[in-house]
Amino acid sequence: MLAIAAMNQNDDCVDLQQMRYVVAVAETRNFTRAAERCFVVQSSLSHRIAGLERELGVKLFARSSRRVELTPAGAAFVAGARECLAAADRAAADAAAATGVVRGRLAVGVIVTTAAVDVPELLQRYRAQHPDVRVALRSGRSDELAAAVRDGDLDIAFLGMPENERPSGVESVVLAHDEHVLVVPAGHRLAGVSQVTLRETAEETFVDFVSGTPARAQSDQAFAAAGLVRDVAYEAGVVELITRLIARGLGIALLPSAFIRPRATDDSELALVPVVDGPHRIEYLAWSRFNPSPATRAMLDVLGVGAPSTGS
Repeated sequence: MLAIAAMNQNDDCVDLQQMRYVVAVAETRNFTRAAERCFVVQSSLSHRIAGLERELGVKLFARSSRRVELTPAGAAFVAGARECLAAADRAAADAAAATGVVRGRLAVGVIVTTAAVDVPELLQRYRAQHPDVRVALRSGRSDELAAAVRDGDLDIAFLGMPENERPSGVESVVLAHDEHVLVVPAGHRLAGVSQVTLRETAEETFVDFVSGTPARAQSDQAFAAAGLVRDVAYEAGVVELITRLIARGLGIALLPSAFIRPRATDDSELALVPVVDGPHRIEYLAWSRFNPSPATRAMLDVLGVGAPSTGS
């Protein structure tokens, strides 16, 4: 990497602060916002980056009065700089952990329908024990979050998968099993019935998650297994939007019961109906199988998972 090579050529050439400045500009595409992020005046940040460019003999950024973009050399430098900064942060966290203090950053991925764990309550307990750890939360699809854990972009993630699948390439533990319920408008013909089958719903218009996602696959697989085809007229990535569409009478949906029941209890516009042959889902906790950080190990302890395995 350009950043590592530069340090090898001249120990005084690149320091961690310069790397942080360059990464901040690359991410914000703005010198002023980068300076604010780094808690430094813009003139100082600009001066340090200009000095670094002179030392390296390359331009890291293409600048104009309105735009800031990475050059090819800058993109190569940022990739190496991120690796160096992550290694430095990990070294500091490991040193602190050796004295019994957990520090650093914990990146947590959460699906929008997490129900097995009360995430805010969990973070409250975690902070009470480890106040020096900074937590970054990221929501998304289960497959995207699992990939981010594999790539090292997330430390842990709370996932929901169809019952015949499990996260691949990561350590994981089952948190809960759940089944879907049918969510319909309060005035719908199926509202109030004791239970339904998928066949009884197949002619209805559906609202569901985006096609190709694990959240959508849970329902798609159940209908396919029953030999049924349904009409999904509306796709959304946010549960709140799905339930609002249902309340407007635009369709019905199958949603995880543990997630939707508490939210539908006080909503007179929605009715929940058990589904005899409906989808099932498993909620997982996933984390990297490669050398978890002290902050990750501490979270696993809070969750009662114990020491992570080093096997495949």
